[in-house]
Amino acid sequence: MSAPLTGKVALVAGATRGAGRGIAVELGAAGATVYVTGRSTRARRSEYDRPETIEETAELVTAAGGHGIAVPADHLDPEQVRAVVDRIAREQDRLDVLVNDIWGGESLFDWEAPVWEHDLDKGLRLLRLAVETHAITSHHALPLLLRRPGGLVVEVTDGTADYNRDHYRVSFFYDLAKTAVLRMGFALGHELGPRGATAVALTPGWLRSEIMLDHFEVTEDTWRDALAKDPHFTISETPRYVGRAVAALAADPGVSRFNGRSLSSGGLAREYGFTDLDGSSPDAWRYIVEVQDPGKPADVTGYR
Repeated sequence: MSAPLTGKVALVAGATRGAGRGIAVELGAAGATVYVTGRSTRARRSEYDRPETIEETAELVTAAGGHGIAVPADHLDPEQVRAVVDRIAREQDRLDVLVNDIWGGESLFDWEAPVWEHDLDKGLRLLRLAVETHAITSHHALPLLLRRPGGLVVEVTDGTADYNRDHYRVSFFYDLAKTAVLRMGFALGHELGPRGATAVALTPGWLRSEIMLDHFEVTEDTWRDALAKDPHFTISETPRYVGRAVAALAADPGVSRFNGRSLSSGGLAREYGFTDLDGSSPDAWRYIVEVQDPGKPADVTGYR
């Protein structure tokens, strides 16, 4: 089997579940050594109070063919992040891929609540978790990534730059957070490009994360049962799909052509030819614009 990332080292910050876990596993499947960070461990859960742990993610990375290393870290704490990077430098003397996927805001936003009615403490906490964490991680990790040319930084967000520019996203705080991360990909591209590295912003489509599956009271095996509640869920994708997008970018010697750009899992599937686990190639953001938002009946013909 091809392992194009053998010898490469990645840090997936926020890899406990969802997109972060899917990305970590697919980097492992491509042969990388992957450090996975998060606050949920077998010894202690975060405020999410969910069963997924970074140790489990690391084991999945190793089972996929890579080398998974779990490191507990709160990315709001600069000293903890510094310690993670120092450990990678000490053990590997390199960092080839940085994935900023820290989020933690699922319970902190109210749909359609205007800023003056939104809980202020929750909104500000969301911004800290979704924006400040990324800045802290980049500050500490990028000097190590820049030791060798060809490094890749992936800022994971929700929505493409084009879509988020023209659409209000959920609430003031959510909208601001996701747009800020898109801008991080652009700004880091400006700073990293002349130094031999590449930065992008990347969005999955409608993600069948553990939390989303629980919301619909389905499993990955029974996810189509959720279509009775929301037929447009038919365009959804597994976290491994965006993982394959990151693995394809990391293995591409010409990845610098994407520097500073906003990308999507569906768009990169067309570029690189990978599929989701079921062999399909969902293009969620094109579907949302052309089918879901105009109020058309759910029909993924031509979109996966």
